[in-house]
Amino acid sequence: SAAAIASIFGWMNLFARGLGGFASDAANTKMGMRGRLWTQTIFLACEGALVLVFANSNTLAGAIVIMIFFSLFVQAAEGSSYGIVPYVDPPNTGSVSGIVGAGGNTGAVGFGMGFRQLDYKEAFMIMGFAILGSSFLSVLINIKGYSGLFWGEDQVVSKETGATL
Repeated sequence: SAAAIASIFGWMNLFARGLGGFASDAANTKMGMRGRLWTQTIFLACEGALVLVFANSNTLAGAIVIMIFFSLFVQAAEGSSYGIVPYVDPPNTGSVSGIVGAGGNTGAVGFGMGFRQLDYKEAFMIMGFAILGSSFLSVLINIKGYSGLFWGEDQVVSKETGATL
């Protein structure tokens, strides 16, 4: 039934969000913050590209397969976002997490309104390009003490003293 097919998107949360966090942690081990940011950027770019493919799908079976992979990247991007959150403002991690979560809900409401005003293909195209745009904006992420995608270095902090080494 349609409800069972649509539930695939939600069921992906059970493992794909954790997969995104795991990928972020693995990239951090190899490349520091730059690895986390690349993971986020790649997941967002794949998500945006798959929304565009989904918008142009012509068969139900094709749309379902694309939705499964799209959902995987949506949830993985969310997991990778929460891999970055603790570094943004360490004393206020809860507040930053709340803002990140609220941003997702705000996007859902905004795109929901778009789907009410536009035909589905046009709304999905706008969504896909917005997601791709956000992945390109990852270049501008600059967290104090950590490298960005293309510049800077992570500062090493002593766990005993808290001093920069």
